[in-house]
Amino acid sequence: MDTKDTLVTKAVSSESPCSTEEVTSQGVRGEEDPEETLDLTVIEQPGLGVTTMTVTTIIQTGGGWSTGLFNVCSDMTTCLLGTFFPFCLDLNLAHHYGECLCLPLLPGSTFAMRVGIRERFKIRGSVCEDCLAVHCCYPLAICQMIREMKKRLKSQTYQVSTVLQSS
Repeated sequence: MDTKDTLVTKAVSSESPCSTEEVTSQGVRGEEDPEETLDLTVIEQPGLGVTTMTVTTIIQTGGGWSTGLFNVCSDMTTCLLGTFFPFCLDLNLAHHYGECLCLPLLPGSTFAMRVGIRERFKIRGSVCEDCLAVHCCYPLAICQMIREMKKRLKSQTYQVSTVLQSS
């Protein structure tokens, strides 16, 4: 019998602890030919108590914008940056959005990010409203988008540790 026909299992007979039997595809036979047996030595035992961790993140989606376009006083830092350094705020927005910091250098990128934020968080609105907000009220639109990203990305994360014990 070829060793390729042998299943990868060795068993010790319960009647005699000294006799070894080999389980093959044809059945169980005694260990008569040592050349045809496989050495199935267990090198490492599985450990007791395996720890698994589950991380759940909840992100709010849907509805309208959390703050209005003209509600600039709700975050004074964002308001001041939007008033005096709107381009720096646009770079910060690209970073929060997960894009390259060179993105604000491209024409129409702020408009694209606004549409993307609205789509990502399922905020009600239209492309026309986004276009008007970005092109007519650029600093206010940037401030609103930053406030929205801060609020929506502030997620609640729960960690659950589980210990499994094997016997």
